[in-house]
This record gives sequence, structure tokens and C-alpha cells, in this order.
Amino acid sequence: MAELLAPLRLVHALTGILLVSGLLGRAVALARAERAARAADLPAVRTLLEASGVFERIVIPSSALVLVLGLLTAWRAEAPLLGTLEGGTANWLLVSLVLYLGTFPLVPLVFLPRGRRFGAALDEATSLGRVTPTLVAAFGDPLTRAAHLYEFVAVGTVLMLMLAKPF
Repeated sequence: MAELLAPLRLVHALTGILLVSGLLGRAVALARAERAARAADLPAVRTLLEASGVFERIVIPSSALVLVLGLLTAWRAEAPLLGTLEGGTANWLLVSLVLYLGTFPLVPLVFLPRGRRFGAALDEATSLGRVTPTLVAAFGDPLTRAAHLYEFVAVGTVLMLMLAKPF
């Protein structure tokens, strides 16, 4: 079954590329939508939010799939996920796992509740036919920004750890 390791690593890496692409695309689309909101261009806001939704539909499944594939790859390679806690010599897998799993609580604790508020602000703006101060404020929500930043930094750090395997 060792012959399955290389293809599994490849699919895991490709899924990681898909995840990073989705995160980058979503970030760019949301930044442009926020700029359009500040310029009071509601049609552009709605179009850019649709684009960010496409990227979100990439991020959601790829974030779960990359975890599953990573765990399968580690299992297939007989790499100790818990590092020195289970007698291994390297801890980069453990640190990666902790960082990555740390992004999952952001969904129920930040992204879903703040997303509902954002949706209500967007619905209000749409019904009024103009960008509202509530919508502009929703774009600048500091907790959502911090959660997106953590998500991006965590995924980037895991990627660096996978490539460098520093410890």
C-alpha cells in the first residue's frame, strides 16, 4: 500500500492549492466589495459579493477535504501526528494540526452570526436601493476581519510548516 502515498500526497497538495486559491479569491472579492460599498455603488457590491460567494463555495469543502487528506497522508506515511507526545522526533504536524483545527470554531462563533448580520444589512440596503451606513459598518466588522486574518495566517503557516518541516 506504500504505492498510494505519492498520489495521496499529490491530491492533498492540490486540494491545499485549491483552498489557498479560494481564500485569496474571496479576500480580493470582499476587499473590492467593501471599496464599492464605501463608494456607494450597490450594484458593484452585489456583483462582487456574488464573486466572493463562488470562492466561498471553494473554501468550505476544500478546507474539510484538505484536513481529511492530510490525516490520511500522515497515516499512510506512518508519521506521528502528535509528534513527541507519541514518541516522534518532529512536532510540525502537531503544530499544523492545532493551528488548522483552530480555524474551525470560527465558523459557528464568528462567520455564521456575523454573516447573518451582514446579510440583514445587505437586505436592508437592497430594499432601499442604496448603500447604507449599516452595510458599510458590516464590511468593517473588526471581529470578522480578525477571524479572516487568523484563518489566512493559520493556513499560510501550515503551508510553510509542510514545506520546511522545521521541527
